[in-house]
Order: sequence, then structure tokens, then C-alpha cells
Amino acid sequence: MNKVKFKLNGAGVREILKSDAAKSMCEEKARSIASACGPGYASNSYTGANRVNGMAYAESFQARRDNAKNNTLLKAMK
Repeated sequence: MNKVKFKLNGAGVREILKSDAAKSMCEEKARSIASACGPGYASNSYTGANRVNGMAYAESFQARRDNAKNNTLLKAMK
């Protein structure tokens, strides 16, 4: 078998990771996780230095307590 070598175009990969399509996918996933957790959970997204980031988090005290006790955010990611 022949070994295939290739070189990634770093600028192109960075452009894809920072694109609007990647941001909308991250936002959608974060929203679905937050909504699966119930009231008191929220989501957000931002563009970092290398890529788009999405996050779901416990916003209220009750949600933070629920997440600490039951790992709600972790379970909703599945």
C-alpha cells in the first residue's frame, strides 16, 4: 500500500472553524442542551481566537444546585 501524505491548510481550517455555519451549529447544540435541562439553564456562543465556542450553563441558583447534585448538564450532552 502506498502512504498518502497531505498538508493541512491552517488558514483554511481556521476559517472553517470560525465560520457562521460553525457558529450556528454550536448555538443550536448549546440551546438544545440548555432546553433539555429545564428552567434556569441558558446558552451562549462566542468566537474565540481559533474557533467558535458554544456553552450551556446553569443561570439560576436552583439550576446551579441541581447541576451540582445531579450533573444535569453532563447528562443532557448525550
